[in-house]
Amino acid sequence: MSEHYYTQRPTAKRDVHTMQEVLRGKTYTFLTDAGVFSKKGVDYGSKHLIETMQLNEDAKVLDVGCGYGPIGLSAAAMCPKGHVTMVDINERAIELSLDNAKRNGIANVSIIQSDLLEQVKDQRYDAVLTNPPIRAGKEVVHRIFTDAYDCLVEGGAIWVVIQKKQGAPSAMKKLESLYRDVVEVSKDKGYKILKATK
Repeated sequence: MSEHYYTQRPTAKRDVHTMQEVLRGKTYTFLTDAGVFSKKGVDYGSKHLIETMQLNEDAKVLDVGCGYGPIGLSAAAMCPKGHVTMVDINERAIELSLDNAKRNGIANVSIIQSDLLEQVKDQRYDAVLTNPPIRAGKEVVHRIFTDAYDCLVEGGAIWVVIQKKQGAPSAMKKLESLYRDVVEVSKDKGYKILKATK
């Protein structure tokens, strides 16, 4: 099986390029590279999550599996008085996110290499955002839901984008077993946005 982006040190030959994306009405410039998720442009699922998520301007937010940063950096722009922590196992993704935060003038972020929530499990957040690494398998995806529950404040929520045909029903079931309130906030082109509140 070819290597996928849920890996600590991608071996894919470097292929760096820049692109522009408009997310929630704001134009971003992103540096991307081979070996990271959706390197040719922000994927539809992430865009759908970015357009749908609701965050308070002073929220403390965690982006799990941040890739080169579109979800976390959009969240940081939505929370000018808050702070966003972005984590990814992939060191190339972390490098790119750091660069993209600077490139877009976003300072209210911390970007940390972490296997899922390993490095942040003692922190507490108002919201967790994730476009989970489906190709890493159900066990990994469900671990994000479980670990996020422990990292959320009471009344905090995890926002998940997941494709109907890539495990949305089992994701919903897992979330319902952990969280007091799980709703499908939106669905479009086979992508569902699930919000689970602690």
